[in-house]
Amino acid sequence: TINDETVELVQPYFEMEDYTLQHGKKVCGNVAGLLSWTQAMVVFYGVNREVLPLKANLAKQEARLKVANAEKEKAQAELDEKQAELDKVQAKFDAAMKEKMDLENDAETCKRKMQAASALIDGLSGEKVRWTQQSKEFKSQIKRLVGDILLCTGFLSYCGPFNQDFRNLLLKDLWETELRAHKIPFSDDLNLISMLVDQPTISEWNLQGLPGDHLSIQNGIIVTKASRYPLLVDPQTQGKEWIKNKEQDNELQVNNV
Repeated sequence: TINDETVELVQPYFEMEDYTLQHGKKVCGNVAGLLSWTQAMVVFYGVNREVLPLKANLAKQEARLKVANAEKEKAQAELDEKQAELDKVQAKFDAAMKEKMDLENDAETCKRKMQAASALIDGLSGEKVRWTQQSKEFKSQIKRLVGDILLCTGFLSYCGPFNQDFRNLLLKDLWETELRAHKIPFSDDLNLISMLVDQPTISEWNLQGLPGDHLSIQNGIIVTKASRYPLLVDPQTQGKEWIKNKEQDNELQVNNV
């Protein structure tokens, strides 16, 4: 209930010289207490007059803080919700980007394969003429195959005992003439060696000791391809050494008579 008017009324008493605690004690203890209480109330009023606006402002600010906290919580809830939506969208985005990268990698791989295929096709396009020619040649070879096989089988069966000149006489002058007489197609430039054996086999025979001339290679063909056991007339023992080396892994046993 203290107000400015009350403080103003008691203010002249505070300015009196004997209005002190020491003078009050001299008069009466109760008077000293009352005197001290009035001074304290005025001081309290002065302090309280400054504190009350602060309290009011504190209450106001607390109310505003409460509202702000509520708004903050609401905003935080919205933020969490939006963050969850963002995480879902980010996951979809990451999946889409991964799918995009996979598609780009597949497209790049497909592109490289197409380029390689195009390069292969372009490279092989130049072979079309040769393949067409070879196809015609294969058809011609098929027609001549019967006569070529007759010459090869005749060579294996009957040419073994003879030298190179007589073998050529049998093949060129007698058998080919007979084939022409019976209208049996055959290759005019037939190479018996390439027809009956491949080059790697010939190279292996040479490493095993067989001489590289045509007669020796023909003899090697007769030895390996003919159905009858060959009789070798071998004064230089080249054929003997070749057979021993060739059949070494098969544990060939040689009887010296």
